[in-house]
Amino acid sequence: MSTPKYGLITIGNALVDVLAETTEDYIAAQKTSHGMEKGSMNLVDAERALNLYEKMTNPLEKSGGSAGNTMACFASLGGKGAYIGKVADDTVGETFAGDLKNMGVHYDTAPLLNSTATGVCMILITPDGERTMNTFLGAAVELTPDDIDPALIADAQVTYLEGYLFDPPKAMEAFIKASREAHEAGRKVALTLSDSFCVGRHREAFKDLVSLHVDILFANEDEIKSLYEVGTIEEAIEHVKMQCALVAITRSEKGSLIVDGDNVIQIAAEPVERAVDTTGAGDAYAAGFLFGYTEGKDLATCGRYGSIAAAEVISHIGPRPEVELKTLIQNKKAA
Repeated sequence: MSTPKYGLITIGNALVDVLAETTEDYIAAQKTSHGMEKGSMNLVDAERALNLYEKMTNPLEKSGGSAGNTMACFASLGGKGAYIGKVADDTVGETFAGDLKNMGVHYDTAPLLNSTATGVCMILITPDGERTMNTFLGAAVELTPDDIDPALIADAQVTYLEGYLFDPPKAMEAFIKASREAHEAGRKVALTLSDSFCVGRHREAFKDLVSLHVDILFANEDEIKSLYEVGTIEEAIEHVKMQCALVAITRSEKGSLIVDGDNVIQIAAEPVERAVDTTGAGDAYAAGFLFGYTEGKDLATCGRYGSIAAAEVISHIGPRPEVELKTLIQNKKAA
């Protein structure tokens, strides 16, 4: 088997995030009028996205998307990676592509021509740092199996799938194709469940994907309990360890658990002065974990890298690191 060119390929919804601070009262009012769920990802149409944008105070625009954030963090750690996701042939799409390429990430998914705009995610941040996402998927829904390049997939140690991408109709076919191509090349497949509401929409499909195609699963505590419809993390672990070889479960301030068969490793959360914005925390954790994994580190070290990356991301507004994660980890090793 040849040495892969890339440590990681991520596949997901290519989105530009628009972030703004808000109040608990505003979120509560939006739940009553529009069914907005605090702390979750809510799908919206273009008109609703524009309406939310017009009511935002001092919005900040940044390239985002869950898998895009993971790749940005992976690159910041010093990893070599590639990204697959659909944007439109518009200025927002060009900005998204340019941001990835400026990080040294390989990105050549063909843009969508003469159609809907590049997707955006309106992110409302409450004083507790929790983020509520309202996503207009736009061009992202047009990702198809034709966008999955077998040669590119075969050239990465790990192919990482974003659970949010399950909402578009062709995503499942693209995921299955990517998974098969990765395994045929002797590579690994990772999946993030993304959101407990997303799990609720696609529970059985996710279960099949995890048991048949996934080697490394990422989830938070609510997502893994939702997947198996159980009330405790212990029950969820009993289910998932029979279905997937390696599982990383994030638990906010409680840190994370790494499930390797019957072996469960507890990883402490990295201290942070204040959680300003939790957007991208899980994405960053996955990047840190997978960077360690692709570098041959032990599982405890992989989890610690994930915790360090997540702590940096939640310390400021925006889902991508503001300092080089590679340097941050080196400094913590030296301390």
